[in-house]
Amino acid sequence: MSQDTITENSSKEHWNESIVNEVILEDLKQNRIDHMTYLPGMEDPHSDIMDKVIDAMNHYDYEKYTEADVRRALAHDNRTPEDFAALLSPAALPLLEEIAQEARRETRKHFGNSVYMFTPLYIANYCENYCIYCGFNCHNKINRAMLNPEQIEKEMQAIAETGLQEVLILTGESRAKSDVKYIGEACKIARKYFRVIGLEVYPMNSDEYAYLHECGADYVTVFQETYNSDKYETLHLAGHKRIFPYRLNAQERALMGGMRGVGFGALLGLDDFRKDAFATGYHAYLLQRKYPHAEIAFSCPRLRPIINNDRINPMDVHEPQLLQVVCAYRLFMPFASITVSTRECARVRDNMVNIAATKISAGVSTGIGEHADDIEEKGDDQFEISDDRSVKEVYDALLAHDLQPVMNDYIYV
Repeated sequence: MSQDTITENSSKEHWNESIVNEVILEDLKQNRIDHMTYLPGMEDPHSDIMDKVIDAMNHYDYEKYTEADVRRALAHDNRTPEDFAALLSPAALPLLEEIAQEARRETRKHFGNSVYMFTPLYIANYCENYCIYCGFNCHNKINRAMLNPEQIEKEMQAIAETGLQEVLILTGESRAKSDVKYIGEACKIARKYFRVIGLEVYPMNSDEYAYLHECGADYVTVFQETYNSDKYETLHLAGHKRIFPYRLNAQERALMGGMRGVGFGALLGLDDFRKDAFATGYHAYLLQRKYPHAEIAFSCPRLRPIINNDRINPMDVHEPQLLQVVCAYRLFMPFASITVSTRECARVRDNMVNIAATKISAGVSTGIGEHADDIEEKGDDQFEISDDRSVKEVYDALLAHDLQPVMNDYIYV
C-alpha cells in the first residue's frame, strides 16, 4: 500500500469520525436535559449547602487580596473562609515558600510524619455519561471490561500481597452495568483483605450509600469536577452526571447513609482553578460544620491526557499553583486528609507529602484487570498516570524522606 493510500484512508477515517461526532453533538443539543433539575428517582436532601457554596464562589474576587491579607491569614491559628480565600489568591504566590513552611508545620502537628498508602482498583469501565474530558466517556472508542466476583477477588488478593490494607474501588458511571448490588459485592470481597475501603463511583441516594456501608464501605469520594454550573453543562453533555445539584449533594447523602468519611475534589484546569479550589474547600467546611463527626478528605487532581485525546492538559495550573492549592487546604482544614494522585509525577508527589499531603497511592493502574496475572479480558485506562512506581518503591521513597508509611488508619473493635 502506498503512502498516499495510507494518508487518504487516514483522512477518510478522520473525516467519518468527525461526521459521527457532529451527529452525536447535534442529537444531544436537541434532546438535552436541564442540568439543574433532578431526574426521577434522584434524592434531594433539601440542603442549603449548595446555594451557599455557589454564592460564595460567585462573589469570590481573588484579585482584591493583598500581601497583607495573606500574611494576616498566615498569622491566624484558626483560619476563616476569608483567610482561605486570601491563601488561594494570586497575592499568595510570592509568599509560597512561607505558606509551604506553615503548611508543613500544621501537617506535622496533626499527622506527625505519617503518610497513608492505598491503591485504586478499577473493577469496570462502562459508562453512560458523555464527559468530554474523560477516557471512560460513553462515546470514546476504548476496550470496555467488567470484572466478575472471581476476578475481583484475584485482583484484591494481588493487591493485598503488596502489604496494602486500604483499597479504593472505582467503576465507570453505569448503573446498568455496575449496579449498587455489584458494587456491594465488591465491598464484601474487599472486607476479607483490607481494613479500609473507599468508593469512587457514581452518586447515589442515601439508602444506597447505607447499603454499601453495610457491605463494608467506609468512605465515599465524589469529584464535582467544576463548581461553575454553566461550565459544567458544557462539559457533561449526556447521562446522569449532567445533573449538577445531584452530584454536588452526593457527599451529604453519603453521610446521611452512615459513611464515616467523604472526599472532595475539583478537576483543576477545567475552569478557573482558584474559584473551583475555593468552592471545594468551602463545600467541605460547611459539611463538616453540619456533620461534625465526618472525616474530611481532599484530592487535588489536574487534568491528564486520555485515550484518543492527548491534548487534554491543565490550563494555568502549574506546579506552584498546585502546591498553593494543597497548602491552602491544609491551612484552612488542618485535620483533613489530602491525597496526591498518580496524575502527578514522582518528584511532585514526593514534594507534596513532605509538605502538606498525607495520603499517597502506589502500584496504580487506571485500567481494568491489571493487578492479577491471569485476567485475560482487560479494559482500557481512564487516563494516563505519571507515577508508575510500585508499592515498595513508594514505601522506600517515603522512608528516604524520613516519613513513616502507614498501611492502615482505622481499627475495628
